[in-house]
Amino acid sequence: MSMLDHYAEQLDELKTQGNFRQFRSNIQTDRWIEIDKQRMLNLSSNDYLGLAANTQLREQFFDETPNSQRWMSSSSSRLLTGNFPAYELLEQSLTHAFHGRAVLLFNSGYHMNIGILPALADSKTLILADKLIHASMIDGIRLSTAKYVRYRHNDLAHLTQLLGRYHDDIEIERIIVVTESIFSMDGDETDLAALVAIKQQFAKVMLYVDEAHAIGVRGEQGLGCAEQYSVIDQIDLLVGTFGKALASIGGYLICHPIIRDCLINKMRPLIFSTAQPPICMAWTNFIFQRVLSLNHLRSHLAQMSKSLQQAIQAKGFTCPSSSHIVPVIIGDSLKTVKKSKALQQAGFYIMPVRPPTVPQHSSRLRISLNAQLQSAELEQLIALL
Repeated sequence: MSMLDHYAEQLDELKTQGNFRQFRSNIQTDRWIEIDKQRMLNLSSNDYLGLAANTQLREQFFDETPNSQRWMSSSSSRLLTGNFPAYELLEQSLTHAFHGRAVLLFNSGYHMNIGILPALADSKTLILADKLIHASMIDGIRLSTAKYVRYRHNDLAHLTQLLGRYHDDIEIERIIVVTESIFSMDGDETDLAALVAIKQQFAKVMLYVDEAHAIGVRGEQGLGCAEQYSVIDQIDLLVGTFGKALASIGGYLICHPIIRDCLINKMRPLIFSTAQPPICMAWTNFIFQRVLSLNHLRSHLAQMSKSLQQAIQAKGFTCPSSSHIVPVIIGDSLKTVKKSKALQQAGFYIMPVRPPTVPQHSSRLRISLNAQLQSAELEQLIALL
């Protein structure tokens, strides 16, 4: 047992700090989640448009999908026998929506972000990354052989300063700027139009933008902040996930055909992973076609988000959000957990987010709004904060 004492001590320390995590069994129905026989409004899911909880959509999909096309496993990587028609149909749909650009699919957003940069960035590459990018992107940077520097969060002046410093270095052949459009913990966003304008001043620069929390909920057709700010064609590596607003699983990259071919030949998580089940690709395509016309849900979600942001600020909390991800920053982990439990007892399933997911002393309640939320429910929540 002495070999386990080291790990047991680490767990005890996490419990003392209020940072201990564990799985909780749950049952989800429509907008609701039930845990330990308590029914709560689910405000911790990333199902931003409520499509994953929509049973009618699932029934329609299976009614329209013949049993012969319900492949539940690809049984190999895409490079072997896993390149089913459902993959190519989804890529064609995305290519059509994203201005004819090339598309490549991945098993998950994590596979995507740990694989692209190591495949494209070498020792002659410099990566300039926003300080608050997602852990998957940090891991991708670490797995690459590139040099990297983190710029202050959303500080484009600092980024411009770093570009000026490194751009003319003869040992650096390319610079990849890595950021998110909407950040997952603060709910704030990058000024993509300004970022593209900066990129156009420097010949060596490529942009890598993760739209995980923007796809489906921003833009006229739900194509993300890149569509909203009319910069789809100016972002070299535009990535996102199907596992949030698009109610499915997997990731995607919008890029140049040369980049796509390069990744097919060099990206280890793509080459050495069994491909997603074709049924998942068919479902994603089914959902994507509907998302394009759900602007009324996007408008409602934006209205609810703005109301909650204003109410939180009026109550004296720090709220950096400009999106549907609305944090209530409390600071202390134990206090945050206590408040989370109180909200759950009142019928609102809101989870605490604590270190190491966020920096020390910035624990927060992370409220993930969805388009199914009603005004009366939002008012009840605000009264409890």
